[in-house]
This record gives sequence, C-alpha cells and structure tokens, in this order.
Amino acid sequence: MKSQKSPILITGATGNVGRELVRLLHDAGENVRAAVVSEAEASHLPEGVAWVRFDFTNPATFPEAFAGVQRLFLLRPPHISQIRRDMKPAIDYAATAGVQQIVFLSLLGAEKNRFVPHAKVEALLAESPVPTTLLRCGFFMQNLSTTHRQDIGDNDDIFIPAGRGKTAFIDVRDIAAVAAKTLTEPGHTGKAYPLTGSEAMDYATVARLLTAALNRSIRYSHPHFLRFAWRLWRRGFPLNYVAVVTAIYLTTRFGLAETVTPDTAVLLNRPPITMQQFIDDYAPVWE
Repeated sequence: MKSQKSPILITGATGNVGRELVRLLHDAGENVRAAVVSEAEASHLPEGVAWVRFDFTNPATFPEAFAGVQRLFLLRPPHISQIRRDMKPAIDYAATAGVQQIVFLSLLGAEKNRFVPHAKVEALLAESPVPTTLLRCGFFMQNLSTTHRQDIGDNDDIFIPAGRGKTAFIDVRDIAAVAAKTLTEPGHTGKAYPLTGSEAMDYATVARLLTAALNRSIRYSHPHFLRFAWRLWRRGFPLNYVAVVTAIYLTTRFGLAETVTPDTAVLLNRPPITMQQFIDDYAPVWE
C-alpha cells in the first residue's frame, strides 16, 4: 500500500540520479511525485509513479508541484546557468509552500569553487529558511555510459581532457541510495556529505578495465580541452553546458578530483560500487 506521508517531490526525475532515486523510493512505498517537463518524459517513469509538470522558469507550474510537499530533491537542470534568475523563484516558493527539507545534488568541492553553478545554488539555499542537506558528489561513473558513450562505443576512445589526473568516481546508484536515506530518515538536515567511491583512478586505468571487459582495445586519448569543447558543441550541447563540463574536467587534470571520502560507505553501511562492477553491469551500452 502506498504511504500516506506527504509526497516527496523529485526534480530531475528521469535523469541519471533521479530515475534511480524515484525507483528506490517508489519500491520502498514512499509517496513519490516526479517532476517532469512533459507527458512524454513521464512515460519513462516506473509504472505507478505520480508525476507533475514542473519548470523552474515557469512559476505557473509551482502550485501543483509543491502542493503538500515537505521534502524536495533538488537538481539543477544542465541547461540552467542563470541560477539566481531561474532557480531562486522555485526555492523561494518551496519555503512559502511549507517544504521542510531540501536535499540538493551538488558537486564535490563546490564550496571551494565559486565558478561552478552548483556553488551558486548552494548560496541560494544558504539564504533560504528551509533546512538543507547537500550531497556533494564526485564524478559519475555513468558519465561514461551517457555523455561519453558514443566516443567509447563508436570510436573505442575515452575522449576527455583530464590529463593524468585521478578521479574518485561514484556510481549514481550509490548517490540515489544516499539521497533516499537522507530524504526518509531524520538527522540529515544541515549536513553536507562529500560522496565518492572507494578508489581514485586515472582514465588510462579506466580504459584498461574497459578493454578487458569489452574484449577490444579502448584507448584514452586525453585531447586538448579546446578539441573536447569543440566536439561537444558540434554534437549540439549548449555552450554553457560545454563550458561547465570542460572546466570541471580541467580541475581533474590538476588533481582536484582525486580525494576519496568515507561518507558513502558510512551512510550506506557497505562499500561503494566499484568501477569494475559498474563496467560489468553496463558493458552492453558500449557494444
């Protein structure tokens, strides 16, 4: 039977983390409300999940989305770069609507890097009266199976400008599990959790793991950052998205993404998913 608790509003409900979070909460019997931009997007949700149209830039969608909501999972849409203009109205509305907790999917090190849009969202949340929980996440393993799937699948190449820098990758399934925990258990408001996997590795190592799993040679070409940005732009990604992603990979090149934290393991009471397990689980994506 579905829980009679107030609905948990999930923004980014069909994205990498959101889709898994919706599934976990729905399977646990929580009252989930998935925020989507259209009925077509809602068709990708698990059967039986309630959904609502929501657009950060359209306040007319706010009343229905926030009705009765006390807990909000907040994710910045990748196309939004004018944070104060486009996200503050929804955050302000959440406070007036009675939301009592916001769990925000942030970026590892956002508190030290004011350039990234996640830091600007954190600044808005600091101004809000609503208690928050910050999930500051390392690089998603699933970036390899989504953003970089074409390069790996078609060109046998990890085309990322990270140099020899190491990354403490994290699987989005672990992020979603932490998010579900912080949304449904007391004691997480006012906390900021830096979330990574259990090991840091460079992309040359990732290429070797992919080579072994796929039984064909996968290389890591570590292109110049301008070549990387140009390729993303040619593929139709918005310029602001290209700029943010390129800048984040450059931080990897300088060793700023290699810190491994214990928080994921402590919160989940188990070891984080490894890169090897991720590659084994997702291998068909690149075949």
